[in-house]
Amino acid sequence: MAGQAQSRAELQQRRAAPPWGELLSFQHFQRLCPPGAGYGYGGGSMQGMRESEFRRLGGMTYLDHAGTALFPQSLLKEFTDDLSKNIYGNPHSQNISSKMTYDTIEHVRYRILQHFNTTAEDYTIIFTSGSTAALKLVAETFPWMPEGLGHPSSRFCYLTDSHTSVVGMRGITAAMNVLSVSVKPKDILLSEKNRVPAEEQNCMTPHLFSYPAQSNFSGIKYPLSWIQEIKSGKLCPIKTPGKWFVLLDAASYVSTSPLDLTVHQPDFIPISFYKIFGFPSGLGALLVHNQIAPFLRKSYFGGGTAAGYLAGEEFYSPRPSIAERFEDGTVSFLDIIALKHGFDALERLTGGMENIKNHTFALSRYTYTVLSTLKYANGAPIVRIYSDSDFSSPDIQGPIINFNVLDENGDIIGYSQVDKIASLYNIHVRTGCFCNTGACQQHLSLSNEDVKRNLQAGHVCGDDIDIIDGRPTGSVRISFGYMSTFEDAQTFLKFIIATRLSKSDCKFPSQTTTRETITQSVESPIQNDHTANNNAKKYSLKTIISDTEHWNNSSAALKTPETSRAVSESAMPVYISGSKPITVTNIYLYPIKSCSAFEVSEWPVGNQGLLYDRNWMVVNQNGVCISQKQEPRLCLVQPLIDREQKIMVIKAEGMDPISVPLEENTGREIQIGQSKVCAHRVQTYDCGERIAEWFSELLGRQCRLIRQSSDFKRNANQKHEKGQATTVSLSLVNEAQYLLINTASILQLKEQITERLEEPLPTEELIQRFRANIVISATESFEEEKWAEISIGALCFQVVGPCNRCQIICIDPRTGQRNKEFLQTLSSTRGRKTNFGIYLMNQSLCSSLPNILSVGTQVFPVLKEDGEIPSPLSNEEKASG
Repeated sequence: MAGQAQSRAELQQRRAAPPWGELLSFQHFQRLCPPGAGYGYGGGSMQGMRESEFRRLGGMTYLDHAGTALFPQSLLKEFTDDLSKNIYGNPHSQNISSKMTYDTIEHVRYRILQHFNTTAEDYTIIFTSGSTAALKLVAETFPWMPEGLGHPSSRFCYLTDSHTSVVGMRGITAAMNVLSVSVKPKDILLSEKNRVPAEEQNCMTPHLFSYPAQSNFSGIKYPLSWIQEIKSGKLCPIKTPGKWFVLLDAASYVSTSPLDLTVHQPDFIPISFYKIFGFPSGLGALLVHNQIAPFLRKSYFGGGTAAGYLAGEEFYSPRPSIAERFEDGTVSFLDIIALKHGFDALERLTGGMENIKNHTFALSRYTYTVLSTLKYANGAPIVRIYSDSDFSSPDIQGPIINFNVLDENGDIIGYSQVDKIASLYNIHVRTGCFCNTGACQQHLSLSNEDVKRNLQAGHVCGDDIDIIDGRPTGSVRISFGYMSTFEDAQTFLKFIIATRLSKSDCKFPSQTTTRETITQSVESPIQNDHTANNNAKKYSLKTIISDTEHWNNSSAALKTPETSRAVSESAMPVYISGSKPITVTNIYLYPIKSCSAFEVSEWPVGNQGLLYDRNWMVVNQNGVCISQKQEPRLCLVQPLIDREQKIMVIKAEGMDPISVPLEENTGREIQIGQSKVCAHRVQTYDCGERIAEWFSELLGRQCRLIRQSSDFKRNANQKHEKGQATTVSLSLVNEAQYLLINTASILQLKEQITERLEEPLPTEELIQRFRANIVISATESFEEEKWAEISIGALCFQVVGPCNRCQIICIDPRTGQRNKEFLQTLSSTRGRKTNFGIYLMNQSLCSSLPNILSVGTQVFPVLKEDGEIPSPLSNEEKASG
């Protein structure tokens, strides 16, 4: 009977289980499409478009179309064909090639006006570097009337749900003694009460109101009817006499929606073309209504804007054309010519903006609907969506979904953790506040004081500090574009289900397993190649982990006067962990950033850390560092330091070994260059053609090997546990001089990962994934996070903070294969954090003692006062190199 009752209960549970397969089916998607909001563009299939125009996406799921659109391959081809067949001269010259450039630019102006269903009789196109430059131009040239001149002064009003570039206009207006006022969206609907009395309606003081056609935060589309209602005086943002002009920030809106300037006529419309076409970037425009254009005031005049002027006298006459008057210098004429091919490609692939609006809305409505239904077993929602609409109509909602992921208790999981896990699934999202603090405050219930406190706590726009005092500092945003497909939405939803619900709850009949096979551990060739250079005794990692008989019960047995003095007297007491001494078990250096480790038993320590650690790095043809994130195969490159021969030997399977000298090349023939590592400028020199060809052949792409120049000192200010800032010298590391991990922490994590993998995992492999310089054998897992400083022999180190991990730990150092279980398990094991290991920096090196780090040396840690190490101020995983 009990068995029957259990069977019935299981049957009921299965019946009650959410039908994920049905929810994620194309048939369900089609049923959710509202009337008129069709998917695709008629003739060709979406997959056909993706294959022919966006093959470079491969297996990527790109969901940041509100950040930038992706250009189709045909746009680039037609543009380059155009450039290869025609000569385009400077449009300010009068020769034949320049005349063709000028005429082509004018044709593009007409094409832009046509796109927005208007003509040159109503609007003028002023090319700028983007919508931000267009907004700045409005702020500088609007005919403001300042305070204190005996007449009503101008006001600059803007919706709180506005981009930073709109809010930033108030910096210019303040310098002109013009007051700025923010208005909440809900207050606009009540603004009829602000209508001025009839006797004041003849006042002509100009005021400017700015609002977005579409919020870049939530995707809500604000009524375009506001334009005429505000200009006519029916709606008044604030109660003040004067004439209102309207700036419609259309940058987000026009990327997926048609804007008809015959029906709705704002005075100013700033746009950025990369939001529409993906290419070119760095080009935008300001559409100015011709009724306001003559009243704009401009003080600076650049090349091409003057009809005539005198160098020795205050005389200047502007060109009669509004566009030429405001386009200082030579416009970006080749990029402008590319716009023609952008319009052609968009029309050919989609049939127009109305189709794009319906296509993208169908995808966003479906994704929103399914996300809203996802719940944990206890009934708690999986996500909290920040929306101002119910996604019922494409006329009020754009293809943007903003949300935070919740755990079973309703607590928010930080956006940086969601972003990291999404990257494991090759899903590209946007996180933070999206340059829209006003909307972020509104939806996340952040007060002005909250924002200020978060800034004082170290959070700045664009970083990964996502939770402060248990509250979110930002959110996650996904957005769809004209080339987005149902499979993009489906992949994203599968990702949310697979990572937030138990595996038994999410079975996808058509989904193949994403788990990659992890092969059995093999002996590292590194351990054999460099043995001749290191005569000191090698400690077996397996012996240290499993054999405890060698431990001396006296924790003070190895404590010498030198090591006692190495521990800071001001940081007492010395922390004694149990009855077993803590020792160094392994030492690794990584001569080439992101390449394989070189293990040693003892090694010199210098002002930048371990000698030769991350002195070299591989860069692409543009001089940008290549890491394992872009090229996982770098982990298979084995650099071996031979100090006797003064060379570094570099090996890789299938390649002949090659060597580079350890002594720095100071000859005149070397090429000195500038590069960046984690936002820090570094000076490097190129290691030559021979090694560049070696790496290019190995990786199948153009790349070079560069080395940090000893003439350039890369210093960084680092805050340590006591809150003091210290200037330290760094090699090509991302964040700190050393990274330390604890074998006890490794073993605890290994237990969790092995359970999820359901197959054995060699401890040595897991250690190598975390790319530490120093491995120690503490008794308790994660006790290293409680330390303020440590001494190892005569060496003293300050703890800088925890290492926040990213997807590089998912790369098998023996094969270069990825397995996302590692970061996911770390996140779940550590309570949604991905910290593992601690950063160290040198304290003063003692010249009277040998600065040598050795395996087997005892470690003496000092506890910090508050028991928690502050996280260093960084945007990315800092041990990725």
